[in-house]
Amino acid sequence: MEFKKCVRCGSFFVTDGDVCQNCMPKDKLDIMKFQNYIENNANDSANTISLNTGINLRNVNRYLNQDNR
Repeated sequence: MEFKKCVRCGSFFVTDGDVCQNCMPKDKLDIMKFQNYIENNANDSANTISLNTGINLRNVNRYLNQDNR
C-alpha cells in the first residue's frame, strides 16, 4: 500500500486505489453511469459525456484512460 492523494477530493490516504474511502461510493456510482452511457454512445467526446452524465470532465478522462489499460 502507498500513501496517495485522492484524485476526486485531494485528501491524503493509504490504500491501493486511486480514491479515498469517502469518495469511493460516489466514484463507483459515476463509473456505473459512465459505463452505461458509453454502451450506447461510444463515439462521443469526453466533453459530451461529461455534459450528458453530469460526471466531472476530469473523472470522465480518468475513466477513459482506465478503460484503455
